[in-house]
Amino acid sequence: MRRADRLFQIIQVLRRSRRPITADAIAGELETSKRTIYRDIATLMAQRVPIRGEAGTGYVLDKGYDLPPLMLTPNEIEAAVLGAQWVAGRADPVLATAARDLIAKIAGTVPERLQPLVLEPASRPRPQWDGPTDTIDVVQLRAHVHAGRKIHLHYRDEQGRDSERTIWPVAIGYLDTVRHLIAWCELRRDFRSFRIDRIRQADFLDDRYPERRAALRARWMATLPRAPHPEGNR
Repeated sequence: MRRADRLFQIIQVLRRSRRPITADAIAGELETSKRTIYRDIATLMAQRVPIRGEAGTGYVLDKGYDLPPLMLTPNEIEAAVLGAQWVAGRADPVLATAARDLIAKIAGTVPERLQPLVLEPASRPRPQWDGPTDTIDVVQLRAHVHAGRKIHLHYRDEQGRDSERTIWPVAIGYLDTVRHLIAWCELRRDFRSFRIDRIRQADFLDDRYPERRAALRARWMATLPRAPHPEGNR
């Protein structure tokens, strides 16, 4: 790998990591020596790239740093197209349209020699969503997730039992055949996973829940080793 390419890859590794990452880890990913990484980090710092940290403790890239636009690699193109195809076949209509627009933009941006990677990709997801029809407005649901606003649900579990509860939405999970809404449930006072096709009605409230969305999401992520209880199984 050329040194210029390696310097760029180091920035990419640091950019996608949310925690300090050691020179050992960077060297392992880039298949080079730790000493080389130390030298490259020093070079980047001398070029005023805002990297913090030191040998033995790990490095982080300060937020807000960005690189000028660079050409996508063939693997990056194929990864972006594959992800966009998956979204186009499974997400709500607004996101699906955005995914198809993204593929068209990529095709119009890359050089002609790379266009087959977009128009005739080697990797493809299953062609379309074959799960149950959504019973609520998923576009509005996504908006409430982003805004950190409460939702009042009328929910029916797999035994056909109806319940009502107010939730703090965290994320929408896409499985092969169903979509789930992950949320803090005021009734259960815990995180719960609700199958979206079992939501009979959703009242989208103006009230914000009393916690920053990032903090709520972090609390949910901390529970993942013991995945949220599906409401349909209670």
